[in-house]
Amino acid sequence: MALSSPVLKRSETIADTMPDALRESRYHMKRCFLKYVEKGKRVMKVHQLMDEMEKVIEDKAERSQLLEGLLGYILCTTQEAAIVPPDVAFAVRPSPGCWEYVKVNSNDLSVDGISAAEYLKFKEMSVDENWAKDENALELNFGATDHSLPHLTMPSSVGNGIKYVSKFLTSKINSPRTAQSLVDYLLSLNHQGEKLMINDSINTVSKLQAALMVAKAALSKLPRETPFQSFEMRFKEWGFEKGWGDNAERVEEMMHSLSEILQAPDPLNIEIFFGKLPIIFKVVLFSVHGYFGQFDVLGLPDTGGQVVYILDQVVALEEELLLRIKQRGLNAKPQILIVTRLIPDAKGTKCNVELEPVAKTKHCHILRVPFNTENGVLQQWVSRFDIYPYLERFAQDASKRIIEVMEGKPDLIVGNYTDGNLVASLMASKLDTTLGTIAHALEKTKYEDSDIKWKELDPKYHFSCQFSADLIAMNSADFIITSTYQEIAGSHDRPGQYESHTAFTMPGLYRVVNGINVFSPKFNIASPGADQTVYFPYTQKEERFSEFGPSIEELLFSDIQNTEHIGHLEDKTKPIIFSMARLDTVKNLAGLTEWYGKNKRLRGLVNLVIVGAFFDPSKSKDREETSEIKKMHSLIEKYNLKGQMRWIAAQTDRKRNGELYRYIADTRGAFVQPALYEAFGLTVIEAMNSGLPTFATSQGGPAEIIVDGVSGFHIDPFNGDESSNKLADFFQKCKEDPEYWTRISLQGLQRINECYTWKIYANKMLNMGCVYGFWRKLYDKEREAKMRYIQMFYNLEFRRLVSNMTVKEQPPQQEEPKEKPKQLLRKRTSKVTFWRMLGLC
Repeated sequence: MALSSPVLKRSETIADTMPDALRESRYHMKRCFLKYVEKGKRVMKVHQLMDEMEKVIEDKAERSQLLEGLLGYILCTTQEAAIVPPDVAFAVRPSPGCWEYVKVNSNDLSVDGISAAEYLKFKEMSVDENWAKDENALELNFGATDHSLPHLTMPSSVGNGIKYVSKFLTSKINSPRTAQSLVDYLLSLNHQGEKLMINDSINTVSKLQAALMVAKAALSKLPRETPFQSFEMRFKEWGFEKGWGDNAERVEEMMHSLSEILQAPDPLNIEIFFGKLPIIFKVVLFSVHGYFGQFDVLGLPDTGGQVVYILDQVVALEEELLLRIKQRGLNAKPQILIVTRLIPDAKGTKCNVELEPVAKTKHCHILRVPFNTENGVLQQWVSRFDIYPYLERFAQDASKRIIEVMEGKPDLIVGNYTDGNLVASLMASKLDTTLGTIAHALEKTKYEDSDIKWKELDPKYHFSCQFSADLIAMNSADFIITSTYQEIAGSHDRPGQYESHTAFTMPGLYRVVNGINVFSPKFNIASPGADQTVYFPYTQKEERFSEFGPSIEELLFSDIQNTEHIGHLEDKTKPIIFSMARLDTVKNLAGLTEWYGKNKRLRGLVNLVIVGAFFDPSKSKDREETSEIKKMHSLIEKYNLKGQMRWIAAQTDRKRNGELYRYIADTRGAFVQPALYEAFGLTVIEAMNSGLPTFATSQGGPAEIIVDGVSGFHIDPFNGDESSNKLADFFQKCKEDPEYWTRISLQGLQRINECYTWKIYANKMLNMGCVYGFWRKLYDKEREAKMRYIQMFYNLEFRRLVSNMTVKEQPPQQEEPKEKPKQLLRKRTSKVTFWRMLGLC
């Protein structure tokens, strides 16, 4: 409920103000709370609280007056309530990331503030009373060792971790301990054993400051373009090594930045200086599940936007690394490995190739490592929900293989999704390497009450393992990359994906009283882009992939029904609304199909094209996909859509998909992304890059990408009638004013070019790797304490959960990978010794 002015003073808590709020209408409130408790123990969502209040206070004017006051504010910021008669316990979220818990006695309306743990016990009473009352129930507090660590305080600052760290370092760098830590950190920098930046003759702050003064004076007399090699030997005598820059100008800039940091630091200067340090040369990215490949994989089970994200990401990372290395005056080449699972039964893809160069790069490769089991190599694809028994062994095998290929440890490890993040955290912990994680999608927020109902869902989804793995990875990470603010802390009305892990319970398993702090400086927003050589505006006629024209024409308009497309479009002159995604519950393609089927006005204006999965449910190994395929067939029959809808099987050719977006734009159509929740939405970026007006879910990242009504439109996936009418209104307006379509198209393109490019992303990510590399050294004792807590949880709880999983394992057939590129299998004289030094064997 929107209020015209703030109700609570900053110093007041809900527990302080709720008694006054209840006294505003004690008679109605007494009746209302008695209504809440009359059905016994239960958990109620805010809409249920409001519905029952409406039954008690029948007079609309009285109810409105009550809700316009303090009580209305409290109820509208309540996320849920746990009922244990005579008490009603509220979980209140006044602002993103901020939670308060109170209980109200229904008999006398007395109010008490309670802790997160106490609230969770109330919640558990409706599911497992014995466990809720068990004094020895396992409680997890991952913040127990964080008391001395700095953190943000304002919800508006969430996600600006690197800026906060830079500001905090500004205030700390003048202390002798921190300044000396910086000197020690610079002394530790090297590349393949060669010293960088400074040598042992500069081992104190005073020596460094004195040497900088001498060097800067010498540099002031040199022409700006003088190569570093011309004065390298003289600088070496003063204690300086390579890495400052490739010419006198860049060396002087870097030295000036460091002098300023030591004397009068400012946040921007600190971020720039650390971002330029030659720290990162070797990067490993983990993406374990699904079919990870460059061709013919999109649309296969568990294989979608994450693959595209990483492949585009590494192209930009390599380009940025090459530029940085060159500007630092170093003769080195970066190495980037995408580490995934090798699948012998590769379904015609290259997922059984061990090492594969990444297109458009010179120094990036996909390294595939098999799932080794007691019976040998696992041959088949494994669902992302069933993957956990294989991950520990995979982490060990992958670590050894990475070190062999890279001839040393990586400088930065980045995980992707739950499985990749867990493996990355295991490897980073073993090697003491800077760790970044990217969730892409945390499953906990996709399925309502998936924590408290975990026992019902565990046989199908193994959420006990998944949520535990997520807690391990997010708390192990030095920095966390998210695509949007909503991914971290949600919106005013809805908690974020990470925020949902702040406090939750899985009755009978464990109670999380502090899972993650969204105000931690480890959180950073870095939004990805799209490959603009593939996804570019439909108006760029000369660059378009015209060779795909006939096949796209056949794909959309042929009357033939086959394994690639079913249904047909009788009126080929209509614009097309188009959606492309995996066929699962959350992506909601069946929901879009039903919206279209029910809206006669929309059906009269446009055709519908859906791209996803395939048509025979018996061919799918994914439980959700099978169910959704059956639902799609049912909806097509129910609404008789065969003359107005085309269902196309999943398409894996990115270039043809790029041209498909533009072909839809040629029809003056639109792209629709109807997901129940979307962490980011790469297809939204792709569509807008192609100049296609885009309608996207209001739940999650797309709400930040699109400015509603300006660069596209938000749609509510839980209100199909409203969403389908919004689509119909748009096309009716375009029919009356054709320039309206063009205006939305151009404004969408402008939004993308201003905010969402891979170059910006790569720069941010590498800066994080550099800044947090120093940050983790500065707080090494606190970090060590936290890692001990995490390791205890991993060994005592997570491994037990994994061992209890029932996994059907096909008898493996011994099969060698198709290819094994020899050029990267370098011989190493002391491989086993090196592994032992790293604790890997």
